[in-house]
Amino acid sequence: GRNREVDHRSKVRSRVTASSLMELIAKSGDVYIMGHKNADLDALGAALGVYCLCRKQEKKAWIVLDQENNAAGKLLEEVRKVPEYEGVIISGQEALLRCDHNSILIVVDTNRPDQVECVPLLEAISNVSIIDHHRRAADYISPVVVNFHEPYASSASELVTELLQYAVEKPDVLPIESKGLLSGIFLDTKNFNVRSGERTFEAAAFLRRLGADTIEVKKLLQSDFTNTVARYKIIQSAVPYRDEIAIVALDHTVSRAMAAQAADELLNITGFQSSFVLYPDGECRV
Repeated sequence: GRNREVDHRSKVRSRVTASSLMELIAKSGDVYIMGHKNADLDALGAALGVYCLCRKQEKKAWIVLDQENNAAGKLLEEVRKVPEYEGVIISGQEALLRCDHNSILIVVDTNRPDQVECVPLLEAISNVSIIDHHRRAADYISPVVVNFHEPYASSASELVTELLQYAVEKPDVLPIESKGLLSGIFLDTKNFNVRSGERTFEAAAFLRRLGADTIEVKKLLQSDFTNTVARYKIIQSAVPYRDEIAIVALDHTVSRAMAAQAADELLNITGFQSSFVLYPDGECRV
């Protein structure tokens, strides 16, 4: 069914959720933080924020991420250079070997079980929490211990930032964490052009006070020359349909991120209300 997204000014739920999540982390064993497949800046930024919560509670925590296949390469390179994150980012297989019945899993930026970074890890850990801003899917992850699911929010990074405001002090947040969270908000709001509510700007202002540099965040979103040329080649192939829809049908495979960026770029052209980029993907077409 259709859901109308309503912006809530009250932060009562954020405060209650922050308290519940911190209590859950304190009582648990190891903590595993996981986003969706092909993690982007929002998924990684939200994971960094949750790791900050775990560090505040002095709990061992790991971020489960495919370091080869992701869309947050620039931020990931910077995270690797931070001493506090040495050995923190692991693969799904490593997490499966380490987890036990006392472990908890915190899923960020998705609520679908088939979209998480490591499905076997989701099935292996019984205590699961969700922090997400996407609309609820039919195959929602369940059962959930702590559920912070707010479709009105611009991004998972915005939700995690609100939790940080109630759970940690300013010195507890590392510069790379505030930078990662702000980059997640920048990405999902397209530089505050869409899905930006009152609380989005409040979260961004909080991160700015923590030291997040908007210029450095902007650099994380930059594309290299090769990708830029490839994206505009896709845009050149667009065919208008009924003057309102842009359709691109490619005869070669491109990355999912590239197709999404091209489709998004087409929406900046006057007159287009929607856009589709179709490309062959193995035996099926996406």
